[in-house]
Amino acid sequence: MAITALPPDTDADIARVTEALAMITPRWNVRIMLALSGPPLRYSELAARVPWLQNGQLHPKLKSLCDAGLVERTEHTARQVTYGHTDRGAALLPVLPVIVAWAEEHLEKPDRPLPAIEQVEDSLILLTRRHAAALLWVLKQRGEVSGRALARMVMPGSDWTNVYPPLRQLVADGLVDTDGIGRPYRLSAAGDGLGPVLGALSAWSAGQPLSKAGQHPVWGHPQVMPAPKGWVSNQSRPTWRNRDLFSHATPARPVAAVPAGGPRR
Repeated sequence: MAITALPPDTDADIARVTEALAMITPRWNVRIMLALSGPPLRYSELAARVPWLQNGQLHPKLKSLCDAGLVERTEHTARQVTYGHTDRGAALLPVLPVIVAWAEEHLEKPDRPLPAIEQVEDSLILLTRRHAAALLWVLKQRGEVSGRALARMVMPGSDWTNVYPPLRQLVADGLVDTDGIGRPYRLSAAGDGLGPVLGALSAWSAGQPLSKAGQHPVWGHPQVMPAPKGWVSNQSRPTWRNRDLFSHATPARPVAAVPAGGPRR
């Protein structure tokens, strides 16, 4: 079923990316995926890696990840059950450094350095705003677009003024710019910089290798994506691998005064 008035291939691409974001953005999902890096774990072993999840919280999270096809539950015997990544879940992990790279360049800088996992979580929240994937797609492809035209393409069948709340949110988030009421909308530098992120999510959601992200018709770029490497979550930290990204960091986050500049967290 079409979700936009854009061509079928485009509509399907936006729908896949939106669905992918819906799988991984809910709280703790990425941390659970990272905790499962490596050999399959028993429930008790996994629970020890995510100690901030209270009793009763982990099981429904695991069930939703299994239902999404990212985690596999294997029953070895009636008393031994393990959880591990599916091939699709494992293929998702290399997308996370791409998100961190964007966050390091474009998200506003807090008073304290954030662990890379928090960079991922903050970025995902911005991308899962209502209609965000479709609005960003159209603005990337067409440059400056009026609110009415965006509504016609992204929200067919709805009152065209309904496009303004999500647009205002994207402007507040620092991903979209406009010169004022009644003026066209365009991607900000941060919004435009999402190309590698949305290209990678598109490739992954379509079951393609991440090397295909650079060939995306809108989010792609002429050069081939570089080979995966360590990414730096702030200048004072060493490069990290999956375990560094996770680091069993406490999810507690003190409130910090944030200077202007960059999309808001």
